[in-house]
Amino acid sequence: MPSPFTIPSEFRQSHTPWEDVQGFFIALLTASVGLVFLTSLGFITGQTAGLALIISYATGWAFGPVFFVINMPFYVLAWKRLGAEFTLKSIFCVTVLSVAVDYIPLGMAFEYLNPVLGVVIFGVLTGFGLLGCFRHKGSLGGLGVVALLIQDKTGFRAGYVQLLVDAVLFALAYFLFDTRVVLYSLFGAVILNGVIAFNHRPDRYIAD
Repeated sequence: MPSPFTIPSEFRQSHTPWEDVQGFFIALLTASVGLVFLTSLGFITGQTAGLALIISYATGWAFGPVFFVINMPFYVLAWKRLGAEFTLKSIFCVTVLSVAVDYIPLGMAFEYLNPVLGVVIFGVLTGFGLLGCFRHKGSLGGLGVVALLIQDKTGFRAGYVQLLVDAVLFALAYFLFDTRVVLYSLFGAVILNGVIAFNHRPDRYIAD
């Protein structure tokens, strides 16, 4: 019996290389700008990006290189379980995001940013950026790879998987950061994962 999460092959259409290029450009720009909003407030997020931010704040190292290195072990899992195309596209996405988040602030700064508005913008923009990467068979690496794998195998939404992982990460962050920082950051992570959970539906996709 066909999986309810699978589009029949006769209705599938592959993206052209040009569609992938423009799709990733828009998705990665959107996700990067969202992360710049978050980092300008000194807040964190979940998943490997959150871990990279914690390390970056604690050591003073730039976010980009830390994020890139943390993702490297997950590429092995992605290659074995999700294939070469997904892995190579994910490496590309992580590399571009790593560079963009460090360089976009050179052309964009905030004199004042309300923290509630900032985390809402982060959650929406980065959430839709992630959706764009998923849509073109890529990801921002890390635990997103694991979340997609679980969704493909069980049908349990990737956004819900990431939300559970975030709950553990923020429980640990509570002992490392000011309560205000943790609560605002958690609010942003809930919005981001909600965007993914409500919108990442492979059974609705026509293109492959």
